[in-house]
Amino acid sequence: QVQLVESGGGSVQPGGSLTLSCHASGKIFTFNTMGWYRQAPGKQRELVATISSIGNTNYLDSVKGRFTISGDSADNTVYLQMNNLKSEDAAVYYCAAKMGPGDPYEYWGQGTPVTVSS
Repeated sequence: QVQLVESGGGSVQPGGSLTLSCHASGKIFTFNTMGWYRQAPGKQRELVATISSIGNTNYLDSVKGRFTISGDSADNTVYLQMNNLKSEDAAVYYCAAKMGPGDPYEYWGQGTPVTVSS
């Protein structure tokens, strides 16, 4: 059974930075794609960033240039580096993984909260 465990959330001021980590119990290169979602109170969950098994990345328009997703296959960990955080970035961030390009995300972490306030 694959398990994803996030860490690194916390509280920062606007303009600050955080790095989220997602450690997988299985080999991350077995996943076709891993991604970070977020959900703020009262809002729909949105896909923030993805990374494929060959390293292709995609980002939500509002985080381009500020967030960077990366993976360390040796450590089975995917990271989300978040810079210049804004109040609208505050949410619970979830790590997710899927096995095939057309599959839904079937593996999820428990979520880690990010608060951005002055």
